[in-house]
Amino acid sequence: MFKLIKKEGNARRGEFVTPHGTIQTPAFMNVATCGAIKGAVSALDLKNIKCQVQLCNTYHLHLRPGDGNVKALGGIHQFTRWDGPILTDSGGFQVFSLAKLRNIKEEGVYFNSHIDGRKIFMGPEESMQIQSNLGSTIAMAFDECVENPSPYEYTKNSVERTTRWLIRCKEKMAQLNAREDTINKKQMLFGINQGGIYHDLRVNHMKEIAGLNLDGYAIGGLAVGEPTEVMYEIIEAVEPFAPKDKIRYLMGVGTPVNILEAVHRGVDLFDCVMPSRNARHGQLFTWNGVRNLNNAKYELDSAPVDEHCDCPTCRNFSRAYLRHLLKSGEMLGMRLAVIHNLYFYNNFMEIIRQKLDEGTFEEFYAKQREILGVRI
Repeated sequence: MFKLIKKEGNARRGEFVTPHGTIQTPAFMNVATCGAIKGAVSALDLKNIKCQVQLCNTYHLHLRPGDGNVKALGGIHQFTRWDGPILTDSGGFQVFSLAKLRNIKEEGVYFNSHIDGRKIFMGPEESMQIQSNLGSTIAMAFDECVENPSPYEYTKNSVERTTRWLIRCKEKMAQLNAREDTINKKQMLFGINQGGIYHDLRVNHMKEIAGLNLDGYAIGGLAVGEPTEVMYEIIEAVEPFAPKDKIRYLMGVGTPVNILEAVHRGVDLFDCVMPSRNARHGQLFTWNGVRNLNNAKYELDSAPVDEHCDCPTCRNFSRAYLRHLLKSGEMLGMRLAVIHNLYFYNNFMEIIRQKLDEGTFEEFYAKQREILGVRI
């Protein structure tokens, strides 16, 4: 399913074949939490800004409108009108970050909804059932996300439980994919590497789950407050033990510089709410660095957000107009800003792939890592 085309250092150029299309990697997944990108961007818009994969949130869709309702309406592809690959996360991160009260047991997690406080139970089997109802291309295994840093012994016990949960996820998915009423009978399963900031736990866990022959492997529990250098060190420690013939996904990351550094270290797939969230607050990514349109200096600036960008926003509108819309609270301002940032990320990944094809990625990496994070 994953074809490694070539390498440059540890950076990998590949193709990932799925039931809903082939993903050219490295790739960025555009986060449509509740079935849409925040900022009034639809699946139809995504087709025009070089998006390859849409990511939807299991936890949120389970609460609203209900995964049973989505299944009754034909599944998440039919519901959102996105016909390419869709990845659904397991709900684990949201359970541990949003739930007001939670109680972790071997069978799963008992928690209260962050919306109305109602009691909910989610375990490996429930997460797989929800994701099967949604009919996504790729389902993530249910895991525990620990805070960084957490005590070593707690983290170790959590990792061991996450492994047991992963085995249960795999067994449940096999059952669901064999059912006649299942929407996507070829749904894929990714396991998640955990272990906090402890190198030995991370490495041992990757070694253990690599033997389960899953469709892909994610590195989870990072970019949640630990120093950036620690994240890079964890990737470097885990990478040698991740299966070479399987796709690698760094969850919840990140800035363009974070992505560039992770590609350099051998990661294939990324997601983050940052481009859309920051756009809605006037922070836009460009080839010259990060531009904050709230600054007064853009009030009479007739130039596009980025002179080097050919997204629909930059082709048609000025910095001054976007600043006005954002300051006025106009939805159009958020929409145009989000379209720019998502296009920038998707185009950024396309250029990374081009550089890898040409054998010039290392030169590109050395130059851009010094520029992309600069605040203009």
